[in-house]
Amino acid sequence: MIARVNAHGQPIGDPVPDWTGCAPIPNTPMHGRTCNIVPLQSQHSADLYAAFSQDDTGTLWTYMPTGPFQSQADYTNWVDSVVDSKDPLFFTVIDKSNGKPVGVASFLRIQPAHGVAEVGFITFSPALQRTVMATEAMYLMMKRVLGDLGYRRYEWKCDALNAPSRQAAARLGFQYDGLFRQALVYKGRNRDTAWFSVLDQDWPRVQAGFEAWLDPANFDDDGRQKSPLRYANA
Repeated sequence: MIARVNAHGQPIGDPVPDWTGCAPIPNTPMHGRTCNIVPLQSQHSADLYAAFSQDDTGTLWTYMPTGPFQSQADYTNWVDSVVDSKDPLFFTVIDKSNGKPVGVASFLRIQPAHGVAEVGFITFSPALQRTVMATEAMYLMMKRVLGDLGYRRYEWKCDALNAPSRQAAARLGFQYDGLFRQALVYKGRNRDTAWFSVLDQDWPRVQAGFEAWLDPANFDDDGRQKSPLRYANA
């Protein structure tokens, strides 16, 4: 790599011509074939709590900054405390087959001036985990940021010990950026944070990979994938 230098011979970053920043991420729905992503509302609380309560592994909330919740009322109180938040900006994943809320995700650390945003607070119930809906939900959110709004960087962060989250990030096209040691204290314990990202220059091939995988022709009559999710030149 040939570094650019300024008049004093100091290395500097590549120019970003005519950069004026991006628009804020709107709190509006995103529609897909199998799911809709809609702003989180208090009326979603009961269905979400019921969906989360189907987790029999006891692991759903391990790496989340919130939860577990001991009652529907507790969960409703939490939802009520975040529905008006602008950052994080929370959304509900709706199963289009039955109209039921089955998960939550958010945009956070939103920096329109720099074209950077993160996806986080991803809480998928057993009804959503390992489904086409789960992948499509992540595609719709990434598409809004990188495709619709032209952001330069889309981030995924997780506890470095959270192997399923790290695997999900890699499957969804994120590249590993590095480890922030002792980044947080949550639930009374240390968190080393693993950082991942998709850049605007990655988006065309990542989008093509998503759309090829999500194509109904990629699934047999029993709903099994014919080809895995993959990205050209990855």
